Amino acid sequence: MTSTAGSPKPSARAVARAAVVTHGKQSQIGAGLARLQAVAHEHGVELLFPPDEAEKHGVEPSPDLRAADIAVVLGGDGTVLRTLTLFLGMGVPVVGVNFGRVGFLSSMGRRELESGLTRVFSGEYEVVELPTLEVEHPEGIDRAVNDAVVASASLGRMIELELAVGGEELGRQPCDGIICSTPSGSTAYNLSNGGPVLMWGLEAIALTYVAAHSLHARPIVIPPGADVIVWNRTQDVEAGVLVDGHRVATLAKADRAVVRIGAERSLLATLPEATFVRRYRQSFAS
Repeated sequence: MTSTAGSPKPSARAVARAAVVTHGKQSQIGAGLARLQAVAHEHGVELLFPPDEAEKHGVEPSPDLRAADIAVVLGGDGTVLRTLTLFLGMGVPVVGVNFGRVGFLSSMGRRELESGLTRVFSGEYEVVELPTLEVEHPEGIDRAVNDAVVASASLGRMIELELAVGGEELGRQPCDGIICSTPSGSTAYNLSNGGPVLMWGLEAIALTYVAAHSLHARPIVIPPGADVIVWNRTQDVEAGVLVDGHRVATLAKADRAVVRIGAERSLLATLPEATFVRRYRQSFAS
């Protein structure tokens, strides 16, 4: 993809193959999958299933998910984010049908499945490129679609974190943790902790403290090129490094994690009218 991050790029190509990712158990999502299969059959679209999905639904797994023109998600925002991570670097955009609660990342509700996917399979969708994060930690390097969090590894124990941004010291802060969020993740854990919502189109990281022991700790929006370095300065409490909700490393005293905007982009497919502002209004402002 060559469009600017966050700028929708129209697709004129009809879909021939679509990967399928679902949430929950087969008994919970089976009816939705049957509706998807009916629409796909009507439009001559071949459905591809990752191994875990094939086992869940009793179908044959697909040998090459890269052959998909698009990935269709039947689930909530968590399933969409998991699918964006699965297809990161493959050039396969992800479109969501909301079978969850909020559904901010989904283009259509479950009631619009047939009409919405008919349009998608006909090529009537746009692709938004969203920035990811590269996270360095003592165990290696990981990529985040949603957020990277450094938080106390002991429930109920506060930690002291030292931060630097773009090579300059930001100071130390007693807190429960710090969230480094992408625009696509800014409406998740970041928003719940009072962080700013970043509109699609921004190349930025939202930096938000979790339960800061201060009246002056405020969220900050970090531009591209400014690495965020987080040190654990706590004497007797370790900090966990979480990437998209999964713990990937532990920071002992003086260990650090480095977070920066990554080179790759996650690809979110949307119906033309399912803009960021419309989704935000429907999900959070009404």
